[in-house]
Amino acid sequence: MSQSSRREFLRHAATYSSMGVAAPLGLNLSAITQAAAQSSGTSGYRAIVCLFMNGGNDAFNTVLPTDTASWGHYVSQRNPTNSNDGIGLPALGVAGVPGASSVRERLGGVIPIATGSRPSNSGRQFALHPALTQVQALHQAGRLAVLANVGPLLRPTTKSDMSNAAVTKPAKLFSHNDQSSTWQSFKPEGASAGWAGLMGDLLMSSNGSGRSATDAQLIQRSFTCMTPASTSVWLAGRNLQPYQSGSTSVLALGNANGQIYGSQRLLSAVGRIMGQGNGQGATLSAPGNMFVADHQSLVQRAISAYDLIGPSLAPLGVTPWSTNGVTDGAADAMLKYVSPVTGALKFNPLAQQLQMVARLIDTNRRGNLGLTRQFFMVNIGGFDTHNFQNAEHAERMAQINHALTYFDRVLRFMPGGDMSNQVTTFTASEFGRTFTSNGDGTDHGWGGHHFIMGGAVNGAEVYGTFPQYSTANGSGVFSSPDQIQNGVLIPTTSVDQYAYTLGRWMGVSDSALLGSFAGDRTAILPNLRQFNSSTYDLGFLRA
Repeated sequence: MSQSSRREFLRHAATYSSMGVAAPLGLNLSAITQAAAQSSGTSGYRAIVCLFMNGGNDAFNTVLPTDTASWGHYVSQRNPTNSNDGIGLPALGVAGVPGASSVRERLGGVIPIATGSRPSNSGRQFALHPALTQVQALHQAGRLAVLANVGPLLRPTTKSDMSNAAVTKPAKLFSHNDQSSTWQSFKPEGASAGWAGLMGDLLMSSNGSGRSATDAQLIQRSFTCMTPASTSVWLAGRNLQPYQSGSTSVLALGNANGQIYGSQRLLSAVGRIMGQGNGQGATLSAPGNMFVADHQSLVQRAISAYDLIGPSLAPLGVTPWSTNGVTDGAADAMLKYVSPVTGALKFNPLAQQLQMVARLIDTNRRGNLGLTRQFFMVNIGGFDTHNFQNAEHAERMAQINHALTYFDRVLRFMPGGDMSNQVTTFTASEFGRTFTSNGDGTDHGWGGHHFIMGGAVNGAEVYGTFPQYSTANGSGVFSSPDQIQNGVLIPTTSVDQYAYTLGRWMGVSDSALLGSFAGDRTAILPNLRQFNSSTYDLGFLRA
């Protein structure tokens, strides 16, 4: 094995342990205890997939209110001269102009979505970014819902609270790293466990049924939380260790033929040397060295993890996730979207991540792993649109549009049967953006709108409370009770409520989510008791 290959294997083995999420170097991972099982709700398979939009998605141009008053405020702030240079999108019914000089003209107008009879939406009409045509179809088919104006909150927060120093607010608002961490763990950067990982700690004991005790423990601690992307605090628990695969394969020692330098015997020998622990490897360890012992334990787990899922990972080049016979993702038409900027077909890395998630889900069936609860995370960057708003945001929306539709289709045609009712995908982003323009883009905000997709979703609806928009006066002050400086949205729904609705669907108990009393530090959702209990469950998922 080359030196670079060995370094790559060791790097992945280390990240696989989630040590990058603030775990101490000397942590004795073998001493961590298993979590207790949840008492109910663990029958059958269910998974949650978080699609995180890195950079802060501009929600104002993702989901739009088109009732007369709201649209008037939108135009006055985002396209006051009604020119093609503004960052506002064209109105409903405006046809796109192929070959036009501006992206805005080429896109055409926003596309409408209908909603149900929720009283909070009375008198409101809504639309989506014009690049979200297939998301619109999913919404209208009842397979996707919108959650309006959600963000980190410690308690319900009003506009007057923002100027009251006695009212506590989330720490380090508008900071990329801190708000990403707060969305995922309810704490600023430096947190060691996220809410998916903590839910996984409680649910993992139902995984690995029918396997040996050794296999079951590895399945529980490693495959409950998985990602084909970079590791994140959202997936990190106190007991489990998120598994990081590649975007197309799981990491293996040696090549695809089970060899090193053409030798299976050499592969076997290297595996024994790299995997032996307890200070017994003469060339790799020193007796009593805690760091070396932990390192070897990690490598051994990485090798064992591959042995469990590597042979069960379905190949590329077969349906439903690939075009038959096409193993190169960059050449697969199923993983390509039409760029709204250039009109060309482009490879979509986000769709490839979701392709890998589908294949990892399928390993449960192929490998008889006994998994009943799993959490996955994928991500896409490019949402920090301080500049080139029209082109950059349109490109990201087109990728989201294609990736969600691709994943929905794959889940419905999985080899073992339709899995779409058992997998719920939701979007998140560290914050929304400003209503005002900085000239060619937007700056950091707070609240934003998000999507939830799956067969268990009560779709064709906008949940939460959609904010009221206003136009800034000559002093830059917004009259809306939902908007502060630069038109930034104060969230009306908390991430805790978002997570509660998803957690209950996964079968996590109220006692675990809420804790036993206000201020209980063992609660997965530490702020939820500050909200009205009738609003904990937002209603976008069927039981």
